[in-house]
Amino acid sequence: MTNSLGTITRSAPTLETEHLVLRAFRRDDLDAHAATLGDPAIMRYLGGKPTSREDSWRKLMMAVGQWPLLGFGFWAVETKADGRMVGQAGLCDFERGLEPDISGAPEMGWIFDRSVHGQGFAAEACRAVIEWADRELAPELIWAIISPDNAASLKLAERLGFERVGDNVYHGDPIAIFKRAAR
Repeated sequence: MTNSLGTITRSAPTLETEHLVLRAFRRDDLDAHAATLGDPAIMRYLGGKPTSREDSWRKLMMAVGQWPLLGFGFWAVETKADGRMVGQAGLCDFERGLEPDISGAPEMGWIFDRSVHGQGFAAEACRAVIEWADRELAPELIWAIISPDNAASLKLAERLGFERVGDNVYHGDPIAIFKRAAR
């Protein structure tokens, strides 16, 4: 089975970088995942409210479920040094109904635990995701939406080669819309 971006990958392949392993989510990731998504400081840019454990579980299952449907999705990100899950990075298509319409193309996203902010893990993981996408999907564009108040993510998007193309409102919150052309 294929989609417009290439062959459907049924589950997240394992990617390794210098300091990280990007891998499929597992059931035992729930505690770390829920802790990150339940952190008000993290979630202030992602809807404003901490996520409950139940909703964190749903989001974890959604991350797994994207792979057989879309051929891409999110990876759990763990450090090689201690095997601790410290975040997630990947691609999605949430059919958001935004203008410009970003549906049908991969949308980049990342969320990392506050304990690892400033260590370069998000950039390292996101570069691995982009390299995988360029090689395996060859998309014309990759999109990203980011809160205009999230200075660290705005800076990271620009370092990853994304260009800000507009602003909009999503679920009542302002967002900046970025795109990255194929390499």
